[in-house]
Amino acid sequence: MNKPTDPKQVTAQTSKKAPPHELPEPCAATVEAVRSGEAHPGTPKGQLTSAEIDRMTAGIVDALKSVYDPEIPVDIYDLGLIYKIDIDHDRKVEIDMTLTAPGCPVAGEMPMWVENAVGAVEGVQSVKVNMVFDPPWTMDRMTEDAKFALNLF
Repeated sequence: MNKPTDPKQVTAQTSKKAPPHELPEPCAATVEAVRSGEAHPGTPKGQLTSAEIDRMTAGIVDALKSVYDPEIPVDIYDLGLIYKIDIDHDRKVEIDMTLTAPGCPVAGEMPMWVENAVGAVEGVQSVKVNMVFDPPWTMDRMTEDAKFALNLF
């Protein structure tokens, strides 16, 4: 898998609906890089098994789907607020996420909600959440399920 470097490619690829427990293309590329040992040079290859990465990935997606923007009745994963998920060989998770708007009233709280939810996933040693605003969030990042829930057809 090639990891997109152009933010327009990231937006285009993550705006597609991801089947249950599958990550958008940039996240899947990161997981694949960890599996191959390319994500963290110098780390012994194979510390995490594919089965463990798959289990952790499914757990992380489920955890992200349990976090909701209180103003929108859709979880943050389906809203497309998650831009990147990295799992390193030490089972430390780093997440890049955004908000629907920089002035969101829960901007200071939502990263902690994400950290707590993902930190409860079996095998996760620590979680770091980075708030990013580039590229800006747009409604085309939402899954079809989110659009349906919000009557945006």
